[in-house]
Amino acid sequence: MSHSQKHETFSEAIRRKSIEPNLLEETINKLRADGKTIATLNGSFDLMHAGHLEMIYQASLQADVLIIALNTDRSIQSYKSPLRPIIPLQWRLQMMAALEMVDFVTWFDELDPREILAKIKPDVHVNGAEYGENCIEAEVVRASGGKIHIVSLVPGLSTSQIIKKVVDTCA
Repeated sequence: MSHSQKHETFSEAIRRKSIEPNLLEETINKLRADGKTIATLNGSFDLMHAGHLEMIYQASLQADVLIIALNTDRSIQSYKSPLRPIIPLQWRLQMMAALEMVDFVTWFDELDPREILAKIKPDVHVNGAEYGENCIEAEVVRASGGKIHIVSLVPGLSTSQIIKKVVDTCA
């Protein structure tokens, strides 16, 4: 962290790491011009937990720069439930950007990340073991010369399990 970054507000720090989807290609071009390799990881990251942190850490080891792409609230509602996410996008973006191991965070409104990954063209796209090597992202990542890196899940940790535990505890 540079000296000037130590004096920035939390909001300024978050903005520095946030990339509006329409500005992604500009940021990617600059990173590529600087010779940086790029890893990506996407998801909702609703109710962030230690399993998420392990996956994010493993993703950060795969390239010079880690870009996290978060599903928007509408996207999550479309594929999970109208009651989700628990945490709205603006707060999920802040939590993700606050992590030292995350270089940039962006978001996508589609049901899956293929469109945004086609823009980023990551060198490595990281996914959880539950999706595997033949995940829906694989074709678009490999088409631009990237590879898929699979991370094993931490047993017993999932947002759904946490929600169930909270509901059971409150019942």
